Amino acid sequence: MSVKIRLARRGRKKQAIYDVVVADARAPRDGRFIEKIGTYNPNTNPASININNERALTWLLNGAQPTDTVKAMLSYRGIMLKKHLQIGVLKGAISQEQADAKFGTWLEEKDAKIVSKSDKLAASKADVRAKALAAEVAKNQARLDAKQAKEDEQKALLAAAEAANNPAPEAAAEEGAPEASAEGGEAEA
Repeated sequence: MSVKIRLARRGRKKQAIYDVVVADARAPRDGRFIEKIGTYNPNTNPASININNERALTWLLNGAQPTDTVKAMLSYRGIMLKKHLQIGVLKGAISQEQADAKFGTWLEEKDAKIVSKSDKLAASKADVRAKALAAEVAKNQARLDAKQAKEDEQKALLAAAEAANNPAPEAAAEEGAPEASAEGGEAEA
């Protein structure tokens, strides 16, 4: 019986989530399996990979063959490196302490890369939000300016129409001035 480490699909349409399972190669994709060793969610950014490292390493050392996708995920998590180092320890090429030290340094570097990618994604998302907010503020200001200009134009048109309908106050003052001088002249006499 050949044993595979592969993905079993679950979740709803267009929102797939996968279980990482150890199964007989003859079993159907979503059918019977021997053991569930983790989950994979490609819908998040970066993709969420949760695998029981010790169980996966045990199955790999016992001869289970991962599929291409699962092999990439195991490499991403460092399990394939750990298997490689463990085989070196079993052959006597390196000691267990050296293997653990190499794996520890690799794991620290990988965690730093993951954190930097998450920070970079969060920063770009915040930058996009800030640009969208600035564009919205500018658009709202342009609308307010256009509305204010329209109101000023209407006020000017109303003032012009009112001025055309009513005689000018200067003309009324000129007409009233000769009368006042005539009256003033009579008052003096």
